[in-house]
Order: sequence, then structure tokens, then C-alpha cells
Amino acid sequence: MKTTRSAKLLGITLAAGLAVAACGSDSSSSSDTSSSGTTATTDAMAETTDAPTDTTATTDAMGEGVSLAGDCPDTVAIQLDWMPEAEHGFLYQMIGEGYEIDAGKAYVTGPLIDASGHDTGVKIQIRSGGAAQNFSPVTQIMYANDDVLLGFVYTDEAIQFSGDFPTVAIESGYEKNPQMIMWDPATYPDVTGIADLGTAGVKVRYFGGAAYMDFLTGTGVLSADQVDGSYTGDPSLFVADEGKSAQQGFGSAEPYLYEVELPDWGKPVAYEYINDIGWENYAQSIATKPENVDKYSACFTKLVPIIQQASIDYLADPARTNAIILDAVDQFGADFGWDYTQGAADFGVKTIQADGLIANSPDGVIGQFDTDRVAKLIELAVPIYTAQGATPKDGVTPDDIVTNQFIDTSIGL
Repeated sequence: MKTTRSAKLLGITLAAGLAVAACGSDSSSSSDTSSSGTTATTDAMAETTDAPTDTTATTDAMGEGVSLAGDCPDTVAIQLDWMPEAEHGFLYQMIGEGYEIDAGKAYVTGPLIDASGHDTGVKIQIRSGGAAQNFSPVTQIMYANDDVLLGFVYTDEAIQFSGDFPTVAIESGYEKNPQMIMWDPATYPDVTGIADLGTAGVKVRYFGGAAYMDFLTGTGVLSADQVDGSYTGDPSLFVADEGKSAQQGFGSAEPYLYEVELPDWGKPVAYEYINDIGWENYAQSIATKPENVDKYSACFTKLVPIIQQASIDYLADPARTNAIILDAVDQFGADFGWDYTQGAADFGVKTIQADGLIANSPDGVIGQFDTDRVAKLIELAVPIYTAQGATPKDGVTPDDIVTNQFIDTSIGL
């Protein structure tokens, strides 16, 4: 299976002449820290420190000096789906001073802090995915490693594996999936969204096996003869055909990369989120194996509100956290073919805010699942995955794959 995050930046690293390595050295080091469709333009690249501060919720709901010791494992290991980037900032926000970087494994480990910066008495270990894990799905990694308590599991991935490798998400991470389809607005000035690409018969490149594409072709938004599942993340084809084709990407990343960091293209792209055309998939959801919901109930009751607040605090002031992300990339990124810049991080945060990728649920609560929305995705996804040979759980329901029981409903943007 191709992960939802996929090899998004393989093409960028290839363009830069970097080879993706299976693993790096085992050396480690320590660092201290102190502290809908649219055309992307450089206006979105303004400094993230200008983000409005009135989005910061109070910490009264979870109190000060939250202790996780005795309730959570001594080290809360969280498996991500890709290398360090702004999309993961809400988790890196919880890393305190004196963190350590294991460059060989692509891990960052440090004190797990609450919103007030207090040490909770346990450590957080953020494990990079992508090349660092041989592009394995997070669900597979969680089942192969008992020390991984939590991981990024998109809702459609949870549906796909619900029969044999079930997971339950305890916090939604993103309200809107950053995944999109992009095109050249200069080549197609009349295209305003994915449906227009279908009408115009534009070729659309994507990672083969993606369920959302079967949804788009099955509903007639795109036709089967115009989609190309051979995309591997390499931008060279998009550049070589001068924008005559469209391709998948992340709205919080590719628009900046193509306009600013790929000089062979060097101009804006337009895009529409797949979420906005009907595949409403929760992204970056924080999930665990079902047995852990009861086993670590006391842990999650305290931890999930910290995660909720971390999303708010990261968007309000991402500077300290982005410094950790860039430090990690600097120390182990090259070993795994990963390059990430301050400009890309700034753009990512701005876009996450502007496009509502991290946002409140319809009930005004950050991190909360809309179970009706999950039920709709189940209805769409099960037939697609079954046709692909997967074995979703018979009669799978939203309660099988998500829970709001640990969400603090007083925390929102």
C-alpha cells in the first residue's frame, strides 16, 4: 500500500541530487532549546510570527503542571508518516528543553511538556516516517513495534486495515486533509477545481492505489482514462510538460516548493483539496491499537487535552517548535534524502491557518471527530478497498475507528 502521505518530496530531493537512503548512522546528538481551490502566491510566505495571538486558548481546562507519570509509559513514542515538517508541528510543540536527536533512527526525544511548559514527568519520542521507515504504513509499524503507543493514521487507512490491524484514533489532528490536486493556472485559466480538470480531460498524475482516486473516477468527477497512477513524487514530469498535466500533492507544501524552491518551474500553481470534493478524510489523526484505549485511559485523559492545546499554541507562535523541526532535519535529514527550509515551514503554518487544515470541529472543539462524517467516509471507502483486495471489518462503524472520549470540549481555536 502507498501511504497517504506517500513520497511527497522524493522529487524535490532527486532534483537536489540527493539519494534516499534506507537508514543513516547510529550516532546521536543532543540539543537545547530555549524557548478550498486557490492559487498559491508568495503572499502566504509572510513570517509566521505575525500569526494572531488571540487563537491561544487558556490552560485552565487542563490545569498547570499536568503529571503523566504513572499513567503513561515513561516514553510516549509516536510514529509519524513522514520526515519532520510543519504539518507535524503540533506534536513537536510538546518537546521541552534538553531534547536529544538520534540521527541514525530519525528520532527526537525529550521531556513531554504541557501548555505552560511544565515537564509532565515522562518523555515524548517522535519517530519520523517515510524513508526512515522504508515508507511502511504507520499501522504496520505500530503492529510490529509494541513500544509505539501512538501514530498518525488517516481515517481511510483505519478503514482499510480495520479487519486485520484495527486502530482507534483518539484525536483528529487535522480537520481537513492537506492532500490536493494541483494544476498550472496559466495553462488552464478556466479551471477552478478538480471537476473542471475532469471536464477538460486533463491528465492527472497520482500515487497508484490511492482510494480517493477510485472515488473520483467512480463518481465521474474524473474519467479512468485521464488518470495516471505512475506518479512517484518526482516533479520533473510536471515541469517537462510545462504544466499540461495535473498532479497530487499537499496544499501546505508543494505550492511553495514549486514556486520558490524549484527554479525550473518558479511560478504559482493552483489547487483544490480532495476534502472539498467529497473525500472527507481526517489527516494526521492520533491513533492507537484498540486494547490501549482501556489500558491507557488515564494517560489519554490527560494527554489528549495537551495535544489539543499544542495545536493551538503552535499556530499562534511556531518559532520555537520550527527551530526543533529544522534542527532535526539538519542533523538527520540528509541521511534520508530530506531537505526542509525555514521558508517551507513558514508557508506550511500560514497555509494550515489560512485553509483551515487545523480547525475546530462543527461543535467548536479542536481535535474532535464528527462521527457522521466518519460514517459517510466508511460508506464510500469500504466498497473501494474491498474491490482493491483489502479486508475492512464487516459492518465497521465510526466507533470502531475513532473516539471522542478523551477530548476536552472546552478547548478550541
